[in-house]
Amino acid sequence: VTAPPGKRMGHAGALISGGADTAEAKLEIMEACGITVTRNPSEMGRLLKKAL
Repeated sequence: VTAPPGKRMGHAGALISGGADTAEAKLEIMEACGITVTRNPSEMGRLLKKAL
């Protein structure tokens, strides 16, 4: 889950610029808040079914 520095990625147009702005840092913050996340889109169906 990475993007080149200075490259806009994602539907929200997030700017990946290093530090706490990395995709990995954002995933870790969401996980720490109890949000189910996946780094592999092929797991989304299974995780959604589990959450329901």
